[in-house]
Amino acid sequence: MPKSKIDALKADTSNPDAQDSNQSQTGILSRLWQGLAKHGHHLNERRQQQWLAQACETLYSEIGEAAGVVLARRILECYAKLTPAAKLDFLTTLEKRFSTEPSRINLAISEYQQSPNAKTSQQLHQATQSRRQEVIRRLNFAPSGISALLLMREDIINLLATHPELNPVDADFEHLFRSWFNRGFLQMQTIDWNTPAVILEKIIRYEAVHAISDWDDLRRRLDPPDRKCFSFFHPMLANDPLIFVEVALTEHTPNAIAPLLAEERTPIDPSAARTAVFYSISNCQKGLKGVSFGNFLIKQVAAELQRDFPQLRTFVTLSPIPGFTRWLHQQHGNSVAAHALNEIDWQDPNCKNHPMRPILERYISTYLLEEKLDRLRPADPVARFHLGNGASIENIHWLGDISTKGINQGASFMVNYLYDLDHVIANHEAHIKHGTIIASRQVRALRESKNNQ
Repeated sequence: MPKSKIDALKADTSNPDAQDSNQSQTGILSRLWQGLAKHGHHLNERRQQQWLAQACETLYSEIGEAAGVVLARRILECYAKLTPAAKLDFLTTLEKRFSTEPSRINLAISEYQQSPNAKTSQQLHQATQSRRQEVIRRLNFAPSGISALLLMREDIINLLATHPELNPVDADFEHLFRSWFNRGFLQMQTIDWNTPAVILEKIIRYEAVHAISDWDDLRRRLDPPDRKCFSFFHPMLANDPLIFVEVALTEHTPNAIAPLLAEERTPIDPSAARTAVFYSISNCQKGLKGVSFGNFLIKQVAAELQRDFPQLRTFVTLSPIPGFTRWLHQQHGNSVAAHALNEIDWQDPNCKNHPMRPILERYISTYLLEEKLDRLRPADPVARFHLGNGASIENIHWLGDISTKGINQGASFMVNYLYDLDHVIANHEAHIKHGTIIASRQVRALRESKNNQ
């Protein structure tokens, strides 16, 4: 913080008779509390912004650790009570007032050019970091600070479409979260029917692929011997899963989700299973968008399952294609296929041989193999996740999900993404570096078949 700002802040908030740093810090915090308490619940949004901005400046300054913890907690508590409009104002303040300081960067560049060594290199690195990052780090000192910051980033993510100027703030959060949620800090746990209820309730709430209707439905997914569930946890979020995967042990690779979730299905002996099916993978924390640990979870789950069931040979998903129908209507809205979606009777027993099936199969294979957000990343979010983790597209299934959600998002199609443990690293490298999409011959044939013309 520039010296003039520190002096002004001290002049306004410190005890003029203070003789040491502890007294000075007590005076700063005392005045901040008085300003907040004075207005209480009647504090208007403008005064809230002034208080929060001043508090963040104080937090950024050389305040002691104990006082910093108290102040960080008050800032986060105040932010949580703001209206959406006031939250936007605060986040905009973070973007405008706590960015990098050009003068500091220029000075660091000059010093590095005059004397390029480890010290000036480090000074240059520090100068290019926004003041905002240090504010976020210090906010994390508060009790439950990480939970509050995850919620704050959710607010940012929800605002980005209409307020792209917040992208630098979001980038700082993502940068810090990548360090704080490093794989080395995470712990994988088995989730079963004996897991504490507080966690099981969150499994029900966070399930994002195939909704869990009630506790009986959850028990059907956790209790049978041919069903498994695993989750990653962070030490600071002990009862809050970060990501979880539901697994079905089967004899063969499935082509539809309904039999796996059927209420009256008969469990199989796990020793007879040859295939582990990852049929639902749910990210639980929206605030961790862009911080991926799915590949670590899948690899660790596969290793765990192979240890307990060495006869397993195939590790595969049964995944939705949530972006397909939107893409079909946007890119091929006038096509026969797009118009036909509203005409198909998905419950008809003869729908398996519907004349639109081969045409839609060609579109779905084209979408998965060719449609990308940029040169490298697949347009479909689920494809992006699995291909980025080293999987390959093994098969595409018509009528794989004839639920309302499955029809509306993926025209009933589902995909098997194959995790060949001997090739996932090579597949991952090829995909990340070159955008390569590994797919089986039968999938590529769907796109190229003359019958689909």
